[in-house]
Amino acid sequence: MRLLITGAAGMLGRDVADAARRGGHDVVALARADLDVTDAAAVRAAVAAARPDAVVNCAAWTDVDGAESAEDRATAVNGEGAGHVAAAAAAVGAFTVAVSSDYVFDGAAREPYTESAATAPLGAYGRSKLAGEHAVAAAAPDLHAIVRTSWLFGAHGPNFVATMLRLAHERDELTVVDDQVGCPTFTGHLAPALLSIARYRRPGILHVAGSGCCSWWDLARATFERAGHDVRIHPGRTEDLGRPAPRPAWSALGTERADTPVLPAWQDGLDAYLECVGVLA
Repeated sequence: MRLLITGAAGMLGRDVADAARRGGHDVVALARADLDVTDAAAVRAAVAAARPDAVVNCAAWTDVDGAESAEDRATAVNGEGAGHVAAAAAAVGAFTVAVSSDYVFDGAAREPYTESAATAPLGAYGRSKLAGEHAVAAAAPDLHAIVRTSWLFGAHGPNFVATMLRLAHERDELTVVDDQVGCPTFTGHLAPALLSIARYRRPGILHVAGSGCCSWWDLARATFERAGHDVRIHPGRTEDLGRPAPRPAWSALGTERADTPVLPAWQDGLDAYLECVGVLA
């Protein structure tokens, strides 16, 4: 498969590119410096030149709090930009895999959200990702998959687990919120799942995240236990953080589709990540 990856210098994009190369695929990996997805003409030219069989769009605005004061810029990337990629791919008959987010939900549920659940984003970031879903579906009606995932962590970018490991060397006591629940997802596990979706052209919306769910407090505790750090963790409340962007209290993802790739448990993803960064032998 000839594969074009946008956002290829990011945490997820790098893992997708690495997994594709290991799988023997012909890879064209474009970082933001190579291709700005907000430039429709540049996207059309890049995709036309690459002539891929599939495109995995990992280009994204990921600053959740920053999106609150820059929603137009976030939506230009996550919304219109995603549509540009899908339209350019469809023009050459390529299948698009667009990565979306659990933040398209409001967090009011108490069971995992499935693909048909009603969306109702709480903040600008979630709205920008939902705009991207709509743009992709409109631009490539029969040639797209929208993959919602959550709580990403990986070896090639800043993430919650990396932050916890750093803080473990600076403090012996921390407060971590326990009133947000989601599915931590190791990008090293997500990447091959995205490639499978691209290869077999599984259409529509799919929820692909680490199996099981937990709170940020649970993830911090598991990180310290596995890494051998003696850190006392106090449970905290999201409202006490004073962050600009609202967060869904519950954003666990489930699936109602038999063809959805199933990822390993989030705990296995954590172990794999810790091995990648040299914390576990």
